[in-house]
Amino acid sequence: MERLNRNTAEAAKYPEKIIQFGEGNFLRAFVDWIVWKTNRATGFNAGVVVVQPIDRGMVDVLNEQDGLYHLNLQGIDKGKAVDSLDMIDVITRGINPYRDFDDYMALAENPEIRFVISNTTEAGIAFDPACRLEDRPASSYPGKLTQLLYHRFEYFHGAADKGLIIFPCELIFLNGKELKKCIYQYIDLWNLGEDFKSWFETACGVYCTLVDRIVPGYPKDNIAELLDRAGFEDRLVVKAEIFHLWVIEAPESVAKEFPADKAGLNVLFVPSEAPYHERKVTLLNGPHTVLSPVGYLSGLDTVKECVEDPLIGKFVRKVMYGELIETLDLPEEELKNFADAVIERFVNPYVKHFVTSIMLNSFPKYRTRDLPGLKTYLQRKGELPQGLVLGLAGIITYYKGGKRGETEIVPADDAAIVSLLKELWANNDVKEVARGVLGAEFIWGENLNEIPGLTDLLSEKLALIQSCGMRKAVESVVC
Repeated sequence: MERLNRNTAEAAKYPEKIIQFGEGNFLRAFVDWIVWKTNRATGFNAGVVVVQPIDRGMVDVLNEQDGLYHLNLQGIDKGKAVDSLDMIDVITRGINPYRDFDDYMALAENPEIRFVISNTTEAGIAFDPACRLEDRPASSYPGKLTQLLYHRFEYFHGAADKGLIIFPCELIFLNGKELKKCIYQYIDLWNLGEDFKSWFETACGVYCTLVDRIVPGYPKDNIAELLDRAGFEDRLVVKAEIFHLWVIEAPESVAKEFPADKAGLNVLFVPSEAPYHERKVTLLNGPHTVLSPVGYLSGLDTVKECVEDPLIGKFVRKVMYGELIETLDLPEEELKNFADAVIERFVNPYVKHFVTSIMLNSFPKYRTRDLPGLKTYLQRKGELPQGLVLGLAGIITYYKGGKRGETEIVPADDAAIVSLLKELWANNDVKEVARGVLGAEFIWGENLNEIPGLTDLLSEKLALIQSCGMRKAVESVVC
């Protein structure tokens, strides 16, 4: 079987119009697929150049395949089973700015570049005052982007028609405003001047977005069958569900330049993405974040297994219907219908979504997806939500490391968080662990020990998991 590349496969060539920060499964199964569909339906004619946002990544593999890979979509669409396999050809190349910084900065000099799209996880949109303009590159994503924008401003002498349209896809509420705030901080920190600030404000647009598609990633369970169908050796095959939604808070002028909504896709340009964001993040991503450690430590491996398990399924539904729905202000029937649809997506028989893939950067995810609900539930009900607290205890226990059976548990998160958890678990004192995690303001932006009763309840759940196991801990919540 031949290796997939542009010498062995017929593929279209597109001019580079989009810079994409991130080469992971989600962007390739969502954004790049949408660009591919839009190219075919509208003549958008846009290529994507991928920038690796951290020093370790997959752009080398991407370049070995000349940006080509296969996407397997599975699910039920309008009552019919879908199992498609398409070769996506919109990625032109990948750049590692830590190794090829000059190539990265040269992107700013391309007059055809018009869009920047990113998904650097919830932890990616953050201001790091240690970043300098002279860094090669700045460590933070907003820092890298500011370097690129400033070079473009200088290279084109502040031309108004050389601004960029920026779509952050990180699951942060008002992600566009958060990214824009970070860029302003770098403009001030680096003394880039009022002329550049004015150009950024008037010539560029940073727009809030919401993305929604479940992407399990590399389909290791049936990869041989998919490679046989593809007819190529492909190390970047990615699997996703059929459902997709991209909500972009931007004016009609932006929609005309990025005509994805005209390609038969579920892409919406709206005045406000807030109601879509709150509903989706709370009732889909919120349950995902807590069911993953709870399910994994109960011996389950996929989201579908968790939802269909008699005990863990009760936990998932308790969190969704009994806790998180209670924190939202949309009509109850609408929320229940959305939650029902989420459950159906979780048990999609065609998608094997491994919970370990969801647990990347669990603490930032819990902060954005579940902590707001925990606080609102306490405010409205006068008590803490047992399921959400158990979910946090599950994350903390997972980050203890060790083994599940014969499998090594290796948490993937910011090195400072992993180090803190290792230090806190050293004495195996659950009260100390709970107090230390909740008091880590660099994780939460505040001291969560100040939330009434949370330290004690979290300590209780941690102790129960340690002494009786996760399934017994779940029984204490749902039975």
